[in-house]
Amino acid sequence: MGQNITKAVKGMVADANKEITTIPISDALNLVDSPNHIIVDLRDIRELQRTGKIPGAFSCPRGMLEFWIDPASPYHKEIFNQDKTYVFYCASAWRSALSTKLAQDMGLAPVAHIEGGFAAWTKADGPIEEIST
Repeated sequence: MGQNITKAVKGMVADANKEITTIPISDALNLVDSPNHIIVDLRDIRELQRTGKIPGAFSCPRGMLEFWIDPASPYHKEIFNQDKTYVFYCASAWRSALSTKLAQDMGLAPVAHIEGGFAAWTKADGPIEEIST
């Protein structure tokens, strides 16, 4: 007998989106080089190498987010200890919605994510920084 999954990812993303701030792609395009924002790319390194990233975005693999945010964690990254707005994105805004909700629940503030993720960014002809292998 298989597992009985009672909470689907699609529902989790929808629930997260009710409680977080979503930045429209038209506004997100203006955040590159903003001194008040830290853009965080949650995709894994293979995705970044394949497609590039938003210029200046900080790469934080989704699996390390909690550990890098928590100042008590041995893996903490000081980039998550600044008085700036953290803007998360992934490929299509599912991981980033869940991550934004998680970061918000941990107390990181202010936080938001980019509507449509990197797919929307590329569709809007946003600038892309190539990642060397």
